[in-house]
Order: sequence, then structure tokens, then C-alpha cells
Amino acid sequence: MAIHHQTLAFIFGLLGNIISFMVFLAPLPTFYKIYKKKSTEGFQSLPYIVALFSSMLWIYYALVKREGTLLLITINSFGCLIETIYLAIFLVYAANKTRLSTIKIILFLNVFGFGAMLLLTLFLTKGSKRISAIGWISLVFNISVFAAPLGIMKRVIMTKSVEFMPLSLSFFLTLNAIMWFFYGLLLNDYYIALPNTLGFLFGIIQMVMYLIYRNAKTNEPTQLKEIVVVGKMSTMEPSELNHVTSGAVTEIAIEDPNGQEGHGNPKNIMDSHNNNQIGSKRK
Repeated sequence: MAIHHQTLAFIFGLLGNIISFMVFLAPLPTFYKIYKKKSTEGFQSLPYIVALFSSMLWIYYALVKREGTLLLITINSFGCLIETIYLAIFLVYAANKTRLSTIKIILFLNVFGFGAMLLLTLFLTKGSKRISAIGWISLVFNISVFAAPLGIMKRVIMTKSVEFMPLSLSFFLTLNAIMWFFYGLLLNDYYIALPNTLGFLFGIIQMVMYLIYRNAKTNEPTQLKEIVVVGKMSTMEPSELNHVTSGAVTEIAIEDPNGQEGHGNPKNIMDSHNNNQIGSKRK
């Protein structure tokens, strides 16, 4: 006897909830480290702000659509809760400048941005048009989020290092995208299914790249763990569900205005330090 589409959709949605739950909990070691050191140490808040916004969008979409969206509400309600906790911890231990910029982004995206979208869709659309409008907003936003790993993949190709692209996380994100794709497909909800095709595609590409570059010699000095993202000190973390940071990434290397290696260059600082030690021993 064939299994009904609704039953299959429930199974895939339930599996999607379980995997998404684990992915949402993936940053716990990061925030435990922040709590222990009482400092955010250059970690970015943007991934968690975006994740919170994504969860808010899907809850709104599910509440308006109503039919077959219970599993969307359950996991994204948990997402809203855990991302709010992450952001609260971040704001407590962030430096004043970082805290202020984080608050500004939260107000712009999660308060005024979401509020404006909510009011516009409530007062300017009705019935199926409202569902369609919210669905398209969610679809476009999540496509842009799923496209974000392009920055990480570019970094892997340039550096031949998979240090910031762990295989386990890529695997679970791919598996997660598969579950939600079939959930949306079985419910004939392409606003859910379509973005997850990109999630699946980029997940497969990341795993293939991991297998290619896992034993490759890195082009970067392993001693330099700090990186600069858009001109600011930052520590790159693995991607999380529906929120991935991207951007141009370069090693820290300070050169003098004449383009020569000077006192600010990490290599020269280490060489100078070693020479001083040798000179002191000779004395």
C-alpha cells in the first residue's frame, strides 16, 4: 500500500526538525568559549542575526498559510529562542563598539525590516496573495543565504585549506536541505523546496572540495589563525543552518608604505625576535 503524500511529508519534516535542531546547537562550543573568556574575541554576530530573521520569516509564513506547516513552526520557534540566547550572550561580552553595531543591525533587520514587511503584507495583500508575497520574500532571502558559502569555497580554492569548512557540518547541512526539499515538494510548496535545492547543491560541492583539498598543502602559514574580513579582525566559524558568513578573506600581513617588509610584518617580527635571542646567547 502506497504511503500517502502527507505522511511522507510529515516524516521528512520530522527528520528535518531533528537535523535542524542539531545544527542550531552547533555554535554552543563557540558561546561557551565566549562565556569562559568573557570576550567575543572577534566572533561575528551577523550569522545569528540572519538566522533569527530567517526563523521569524518562516514562522510568519507558516502562521499565514496554516495548512501542513506545524513542523515549520516547531523548529523555527526553537530557532528564534536559541538565536536570541546566542545574541544575548554576544551582547553581554562584546566590546562597546561591537555591541553598538550589533544592536543597530538587529534594529534595522529584525525590528524595523521585519516590522515593515509584516505591515505591508498585512495591509496591502489578502488571502493567497499574502501567502505568495511572504513566500517569495522567504524564498529570495533564503536563496541569498544559501549562496553565501561561495565565499568559503573561494577561500578553500585559494588557500588549498579546508580548515574553515569541516566535513561533518557540510554533510549535515546537505542532509538538512534534502529533508526540507522533499518536505516542500510533497506539500507542493515550492517556496520551501526551491531554496533547499541550492542548499543541497552547495553542500555537495563543499564535500567534494573537502575530499579534493583535505590532504593538500596549505598556502597559508599555520601560525596565523587570525584573519581579516572586510578590513576587521574576525575569527571565521563554520556555517550554520540558513546563516553563513561570507566575504573576502585575507591573511594578516602589515607592510610598510614602501611595500617592503618592515617592523609591522609578522615574519620580520619573528626573525628579529630570534636574532635577538641568538645575540644574547653569544654574549
